[in-house]
Amino acid sequence: YSADKEKCVEMALNYLEGAQIDIVTLYTEILQPALNKMNCNSTDEELCVWKEHIRSSIVRTIIECCYPYVMLKTRELRVKGSVKVIVLCPDGEYHELGARMVADFFTLNGYETFFVGSSPPEDNFIKCINMVKPKYVAISVTNYYNLIKTKRTIGKIRDHVDGTVKIIVGGNAFRK
Repeated sequence: YSADKEKCVEMALNYLEGAQIDIVTLYTEILQPALNKMNCNSTDEELCVWKEHIRSSIVRTIIECCYPYVMLKTRELRVKGSVKVIVLCPDGEYHELGARMVADFFTLNGYETFFVGSSPPEDNFIKCINMVKPKYVAISVTNYYNLIKTKRTIGKIRDHVDGTVKIIVGGNAFRK
């Protein structure tokens, strides 16, 4: 376990700069496992939560620092009239790093991506969908307690948009 943010960010950027790794590999083989395989043998649960928040903060910084590399890879892919996708988490879901990585994956594949992030008010994201007119809405859920809210979110989207919007769901809450 390393909480050395500067060292972690520097290492990730050096690997990208030296073309030793690409964004997808960095996200899927290093950052995603760092978030999902947090082992804490401490009897003090608060200490585990503290470590998880530090690790998430480091991963968030790495992802944000990587965005220029995402832009470099996508300049030649994006064309006028690209397929649009909105990526969000349902109301009450504050674990947005997976959704942020998914947004970058869409961007890397030439989609015009709108990353809304965590816990948007339902009425606001319906207005966003109506304004952007995406082909896809991707919903990321980490906490399985938010699956009911996700179902409600999907219902609200279906009630307010025509059938051309496809809804994609993912995240740790769907693992089991």
